Amino acid sequence: MKGLLIQDGAVTGATQQGIEQAAAGGGFFWLDLDIHAPGPDDDVTGMLTRTFRFHPVAVEAADKFGQRARIDEYDDFVHIVTFGMAGDGKSVAEVHCFVTEKFIISIHQGNCPALATVRDRIGNHHSRDVAAPQVAIFYLIMDTLIDSFFPVLSDFDDSIDDLEGAILKTPTEAQLGTLFGMKREIMTIRKVITPQRDMIASLNNGMVAIPGMTDQGSVYFRSLYDHLIRISDMVDGYRDLISGAMDTHLSMVSNRLNVIMKQLAMIATIFLPLGFLTGFFGQNFAWLTGHLQVSFRYFLFLGLGSELVAIVLLFIVFKKRGWLGSGPTA
Repeated sequence: MKGLLIQDGAVTGATQQGIEQAAAGGGFFWLDLDIHAPGPDDDVTGMLTRTFRFHPVAVEAADKFGQRARIDEYDDFVHIVTFGMAGDGKSVAEVHCFVTEKFIISIHQGNCPALATVRDRIGNHHSRDVAAPQVAIFYLIMDTLIDSFFPVLSDFDDSIDDLEGAILKTPTEAQLGTLFGMKREIMTIRKVITPQRDMIASLNNGMVAIPGMTDQGSVYFRSLYDHLIRISDMVDGYRDLISGAMDTHLSMVSNRLNVIMKQLAMIATIFLPLGFLTGFFGQNFAWLTGHLQVSFRYFLFLGLGSELVAIVLLFIVFKKRGWLGSGPTA
């Protein structure tokens, strides 16, 4: 376990002794914990239960992770499960927040760059002047986590445009694999954005409340709901674009297969009359031998000439059908 303890503007390491001193003191603090690889001496569950006296149900949810975005209201604190983009830019980071009137505890697994941005914004953001510290810090946490989706979705837009152009030029199997990977990523984002949007909507409607929330502070969370609506619309739009690109890829592959089959059919059609004519003149019947195969001129005129005429007639038919260039399709 590693983390940071922010109290009265000072940032220190999150040691067990420092956490206990902050909990016993009277000042407001924010504790950010990364429990990606807890050590043998790290007892996060015990600390949440014994030191901060959180409800066991909330502690169990924070200990297991893999939760759905939601906000649960208890007697003297609220437990929020929210999401943002992880440090790799491809997976989502699950963040558990415990908000009380005296402190905020955020728990996550692995690198979460959005929370590092919050520490830089706390000192100069205008929300501190109109809202309680727990409301202001929780708003900044939610704001940075939600905004972390925008750069990823912007890259999706550019990637889809480039991929569509490449598909129209030369469809490949690798492009189809890329599309499936992008679809999985966009569906992962959609699974966390939709419940997160509903969570903020319930907060704005007054169904649940954060300790110390006022009308001035609720204005900031209405802007969060607007951001989530935008992200939800973008995700749905990109999902449709990816599905359309997959359909385009399959259509292009099918069209190329049809062209190949048409070319093979043309070759087979050309050799069909040639095979008949050579077989006919290769027969060793007396009448053919006595009347048609009496000189080399007859061979050129009837043998090779009939085959050339058959080829020319076939090319004329192919041209009218549009198989050799522009023209009406078959």
